[in-house]
This record gives sequence, structure tokens and C-alpha cells, in this order.
Amino acid sequence: MIIKNIESKIRLATFVSAGSIFVSLLIVAIVSYFSFRQIADARKSVYVLDANSIPLLVKQVDVKLNRAAEYRSHINQFHQLFFSLTPDEKYIEYQMKRAMYLVDESGIMQYNNLKEKGYFNSILSSSAILTITTDSIYLNEARKYFRYYGKQKIDRRSSTITRSLVTEGYLKDLEVRSDNNPHATLIINWKTLENKDLENVPKTNF
Repeated sequence: MIIKNIESKIRLATFVSAGSIFVSLLIVAIVSYFSFRQIADARKSVYVLDANSIPLLVKQVDVKLNRAAEYRSHINQFHQLFFSLTPDEKYIEYQMKRAMYLVDESGIMQYNNLKEKGYFNSILSSSAILTITTDSIYLNEARKYFRYYGKQKIDRRSSTITRSLVTEGYLKDLEVRSDNNPHATLIINWKTLENKDLENVPKTNF
């Protein structure tokens, strides 16, 4: 009888010990999980200083949630750099240098072709000011394909020309963002589909 009581007490002690260990591990796991979540949430919130040195709370969001908007911004920025020019050689070189960070060798090929044809020299000789206005950007995010629609205005001493511009290409994600490519995107296989005059209005010289 005494032996049975001892065995029962040993089993009970073993059960209680095992249960205590299990409950302890469960508590540790739950606490670790919520602590990890709290730290992760805290890392998504940072404070930045505005122009008046006032701290502002900024929330980090998943980059994929707003990737389509970043793609469109990247496409628009590239076309603004490539097609908005003034009759200043250094400015043209500066714009082209910035644009080349956003596109692959297809953009460099177009730049070299235009340069060989005397396109940039004609801007300088005619004192033309080129500006581009984006009409729309079609984006197939799944295929990372885009088609750009815009109008380019060429303001010369003798006339003002409005041209229709349509280009297309694909997008490639980069691993690292930089000052020269803040969207971490590269335009690839870029080409011009349409670049034709819509209007040519002569200027009256007095």
C-alpha cells in the first residue's frame, strides 16, 4: 500500500513538473511572439524632423502596396528628363546623364542615334525650348509593360510645334534604391512608337 502511494505521488509529481514546463514554454512562446510583433510595429514608425525641427511620426508601408504609382512616377520622370530640354549644352548633358540612370542600353542607343542625327545641335542652333506633357501612362503591372502617351511642345523663334509622342517598354525591379534611381526601377527595351507633328503655328515677327 505504501509503495502504491509512493508511485502515485511520483506520477503526480512528474505530471505536475511536465505540466509546469509545458505551461512555462507556452507562456514564453506567447510573450516572445507579442514582443516580436511590438518591435516590428515599432520599427515601422519613425520620427523625422520637418523644416521647423518639429518631430513628425512617419509610418512604413509595404513597397508592393504602392508599386504601380512608383512605376508611373519613374516612367514620367524619365520622359521629362529625356524630352524636356533647353538650348544649353551643359543642361542637355545634365538631363541626359540623369535620364540614363533610369533606363537600360535601349535608352543609350536612342540618345546616340539622336546625337548622330544632329538633334541636339539643332536645339542649340534654333534656340528651341522643348517641354513635354504627359497625357496618360498605360501600365500592365503583371507583365511590367507600359505605354507612354504625351505631347511635346517645341518653341522656336519662328514657330511653335506640337508633337504627339508614344513610347513603350518594360520595367525591371532593382534591389537597391539610390539618389539617382529612387524608385529602384529600370526601363528596359524602350522604343518610340510615334513622334509626329500635330500642329505648327508660325510666329509673327514685328
